Amino acid sequence: MDTMRDRFITTTSQLLDEDPRLALVLAEISRDGFGPAARAHPDRVVNVGIREQLLIGAGAGMALTGLRPIVHTFASFLVERPFEQVKLDFGHQGVGGVLVSAGGSYDWPAGGFTHMSPGDVALLDTLDGWTVHVPGHPDEAEELLRQAAAGDGRVYVRLSVQSNERARPVGAGAGFTTVREGTDGVVIAVGPMLDNVLAATEGLDVTVLYATTVRPFDAAGLRRAVGDHGAADVVIVEPYLAGTSTAAANDALAELPHRVLGLGVGRAELRKYGEMDEHLAAHGLDARGLRERIGGFLRR
Repeated sequence: MDTMRDRFITTTSQLLDEDPRLALVLAEISRDGFGPAARAHPDRVVNVGIREQLLIGAGAGMALTGLRPIVHTFASFLVERPFEQVKLDFGHQGVGGVLVSAGGSYDWPAGGFTHMSPGDVALLDTLDGWTVHVPGHPDEAEELLRQAAAGDGRVYVRLSVQSNERARPVGAGAGFTTVREGTDGVVIAVGPMLDNVLAATEGLDVTVLYATTVRPFDAAGLRRAVGDHGAADVVIVEPYLAGTSTAAANDALAELPHRVLGLGVGRAELRKYGEMDEHLAAHGLDARGLRERIGGFLRR
């Protein structure tokens, strides 16, 4: 199976052929994969080099001319390093575009902390008007990218090497999808966390919701899932900073007694490279770690 990043390259290359409104802005990352597209569309495929602030500024400038920019690099260089430009050049100027990241929270551990971005979604959450997609499979990434490219708003698509075994439907404007139903609590699995969550909750009487779009947060979907039991226990498992969506869940359940546990990447920096599976285990995001923490929370 190809990776989400592979699928992004092939899909975006096709979209550039089909839609003259689209433009692509790169900062070296994935440059080789887009070689054919750059030769076919030299006026709409621009590589600014290792200049991430310029990357965002150039994309927003294209948006001001009426183009629909797709802006791409690693998450730490797309959201964290040029955050002021994201805030001002897109948000303050009121223009739309599609930011597509790679690298996730620890996709390339050998790159060290400079190439890790567990805080990207939480950082974007401080800004107004961003839709945030977190696909869990290359097929989902393609569908969400096509939706984003066809729109006009500000969209962040967070790609990862980690992937679920199979794709789930991601219709236009889709909220949370119910994968499993139960009565003892609700577990929201975001993007590539779904397979581990399903393994961790096997045999537990819980509802599992699957989320590939986390902003806007599907408050109505969560309220439906908790039902009319008079109180609610909710666990959110996200592949980025733990607790990123707990406030959104609390707001959704403000009129109902509830508890929310946010699981994800911890704040402490892990200073050994390791491999992705070791990072998942260290943050308690493997099936075993999730089983212990979800089970312990629901038994209280």
